[in-house]
Amino acid sequence: MTPRIAIIGGGPGGLTLARILHQQGIQANVYERESDRLARSQGGTLDLHEDSGLLALRAAGLAEEFLRIARYEDQGSKLYAQDATLLFDDDGIATGDRPEVDRAALRSMLLDALPPEAIHWGHILTGLKQQADGRWNLEFETGTAGSFDLVVGADGTWSQVRPLLSPYRPQYSGISFLEFGIDDADHAHPQLAKLVGAGKMGVEADGKGIIVQRNGNAHLRGYAMFRVPLGWIPQRFDLAVPAAVRTGLLREYAGFADVFLDLFRASNDQFAVRPLFALPVGHCWQSRKGLTLLGDAAHVMSPFGGDGVNNAMHDAAELAKLLLVNADLDSAVAEYEATMFKRIVPSASGAADAVATLLSHDGQALTLEMYRSFHATPVPA
Repeated sequence: MTPRIAIIGGGPGGLTLARILHQQGIQANVYERESDRLARSQGGTLDLHEDSGLLALRAAGLAEEFLRIARYEDQGSKLYAQDATLLFDDDGIATGDRPEVDRAALRSMLLDALPPEAIHWGHILTGLKQQADGRWNLEFETGTAGSFDLVVGADGTWSQVRPLLSPYRPQYSGISFLEFGIDDADHAHPQLAKLVGAGKMGVEADGKGIIVQRNGNAHLRGYAMFRVPLGWIPQRFDLAVPAAVRTGLLREYAGFADVFLDLFRASNDQFAVRPLFALPVGHCWQSRKGLTLLGDAAHVMSPFGGDGVNNAMHDAAELAKLLLVNADLDSAVAEYEATMFKRIVPSASGAADAVATLLSHDGQALTLEMYRSFHATPVPA
């Protein structure tokens, strides 16, 4: 019999799982708390990796569609000193198998690859109840759904499914981002577009940093980075008044070259606070009938290394593969979990190391060393 599967969360991981299953005739139900696909910003750009994100897209039969939204030309990196001295630049040199794609474009592609009835918008999960036969009913603010043979928590950092499997909660890393954006940079702010180049730029000094990424449609998405207590940014900046936020950023980054301050002056009025949280390296749980997790719900980590979405999509591909070849649902899930726990450790360890040294006294030197290690010969600044 075809199992009834519910996926909580309509991000790239959950949608990839639903798409692969759909190709094989299994209609999974995706429950998403947002009211529709345009309900909120999906964030900036990300790079998909050959052995994870791109592998998953091939399994989903979407490799050709992905080429229409991928930006292979935007894989460059620039690193600056506080006075705007260029320390590293592979802009126009960098090539490889990690194409950039806007998160919103990736999500839209995955949504379009599923039948509309597979996505249930506006469903905020409030609880799960297990029946006597081991199946699960879902409780939402708007009603109930069920019963399901398998519920997959793909609902991110603050997963509502995770507490049924693990007592661990994500812990604050000590790093918070203040996100900002610059519109139509190539035409309205050509000098800033040149500063960022085809990819991303970074600068770090005095316990603060700035990262700016090139997104599609000539949009620049930036992050002012601080090592501060949780809640410091809302206390320090009047987020309800965009002009006051810009003034505050100019104050906090006094001492940085004026060209970096121009990034804040050019920003639009959309600001967002992004504190970084992570689960412990090696996070795992005892397998439980009819439940599992993928992506950030299973192993949220800092974004450094770019593995977050890639890990989620890889999880989805591996889980789908095992569900399709193993008639014993519980056995398939247990095998997926055991393999995933081991596979994620190097990625989580690398992310933990990166966030531990970010904004430290030698953080910029370590970043420069990492960039140079990507090339067989040094790339001149």
